[in-house]
Parts: sequence; C-alpha cells; structure tokens
Amino acid sequence: MKKLSTILAIGLSMGFANGLSATAVANETITMNAVNDKGVAEAVGEIEVSESQYGLVFEPALKDMAPGMHGFHMHANASCEPGKKEGKMAAAVSAGGHFDPKNTQAHGEPWGEGHLGDLPPLYVTQAGEVDQPVLAPRLTMKDLKGHAFIVHADGDNFADQPKKLGGGGARVACGLFK
Repeated sequence: MKKLSTILAIGLSMGFANGLSATAVANETITMNAVNDKGVAEAVGEIEVSESQYGLVFEPALKDMAPGMHGFHMHANASCEPGKKEGKMAAAVSAGGHFDPKNTQAHGEPWGEGHLGDLPPLYVTQAGEVDQPVLAPRLTMKDLKGHAFIVHADGDNFADQPKKLGGGGARVACGLFK
C-alpha cells in the first residue's frame, strides 16, 4: 500500500505541479449505488473520471461506506444486478470478473501486467466517506465504455494469495460507465 500511495502522490504532484490538469479531456461521472443480493439499492455517491498524461484519475465522492480499505475494480460487464454465486444469490454478480481483455488470468497491481480492470483501492474514512483520488495508469477513457465499477467489502493485496483476486470479498457498491 505504501508503494501505491507513493506512486500516486508522485504522479499527481508531478502533473499538477507542471500546470497539468486532470481535466484535459471531458470528465465523465459514474453514479455509484449500494448493491446487495436483492439488487441495486440507494446511491452512495459518484466517481468523476478524467484523463491525465499519467492515466485516468478517479475522484470519488462516496458516503455511507464501511471505514477502511476497499478493493476497487473495473469489471467485464455493464451490469450491477445480482446473480448466483456458489448456489446463493450475491450482489452484482452479473458484472462478471475483473476486466481482462488480454486474458492474462492474473490479478495484479494497477500498474502491472495483470487484469486491466485492477484499480487502486479506495480508502474510506471513519466518517464513511471516500474522497481521495486514485490513478489508473494503464487505462484511457475509451477502455471504460460498457463496464461496471465495483467497490468490494474488503481491501485488495493485488495477489491471489492468501485469497483469490486480492481478498476483496463481497461487492458492496457498483456503478456503470455507459
């Protein structure tokens, strides 16, 4: 996590210190909703996405989330609907797995060579709010169309050990990029 924070801080500070704006391309907004095994629930906020020379900047404005680190991923399908997982209904299963157009079948770091949908985790404050931007250096705006963005219940260690797909667990919030 320290490595991720350092890379994000350096990239963003270099860009903004040089007079660059994350708004060089028109910003897009993803509305995020809580999800559960019954479907899509109330809105929990928005994530504004903009393109910078360092990749995409995701600027969340989320509320009513559990404090701590949460895995954040771009998933293969544009759906937040529940589905069956291991014989039981589960939240946002219809979003599919992490977006992996090169079929790497490898969960990894946002700057690595695994799933293209592996994004930096989101930090939720004790007040249940998320407002710290994260940088996705391998993505462009054209990659986002037709995908769901998922916030998971737990953090993400960017590995398949000790738990598969970083250990993010249940899907707690979902938004679509149309």
